[in-house]
Amino acid sequence: MKTSWQVATAGEAFAAAQFARCGWDVSIQYGANQPEYDLVAVDGDRVLKVSVKGSKDGSWGLTQSYLTKGSADYHGAIDAWLSKHTRLTIFCLAQFRGVPVTELPRMYLATPAEIGAQLRVTAKGRGDTILHERKEWTDRAHAAGTVDAVPDAWKFTEQRLEQLAVGI
Repeated sequence: MKTSWQVATAGEAFAAAQFARCGWDVSIQYGANQPEYDLVAVDGDRVLKVSVKGSKDGSWGLTQSYLTKGSADYHGAIDAWLSKHTRLTIFCLAQFRGVPVTELPRMYLATPAEIGAQLRVTAKGRGDTILHERKEWTDRAHAAGTVDAVPDAWKFTEQRLEQLAVGI
């Protein structure tokens, strides 16, 4: 995968496959100007709108477009990003970094609120626009000596999917 389009397309395909493997029906949107989600997963009367984010660099840029020019108000950007998502939307994060083509990407499921909370505590609470799968902050960074990582509880499993689907 060389382009961001290829990473996004592969992420959506793997996400759809995982939901189907878990017994959910999947409808995928294709084309420009999609609303807040990429696919719909249905299990009986339960419906999830799924926004899929693929990455090949170990992180997902999520809220940078909500920063105001010249501002480093990360928490404000997170608030603005959160306001764009409904309670039926979940995120499926697909990570291809270091994954051979013969293996599935590492995948995570999270609600916008969970992602927002994680972004708020990133960089020693300064916040960030980027969700890191795992980041060790160097001596020159504000969060020097700390590690930020996607919670293990977010791993895409049948149990995690059921946990998120309970509230709908």
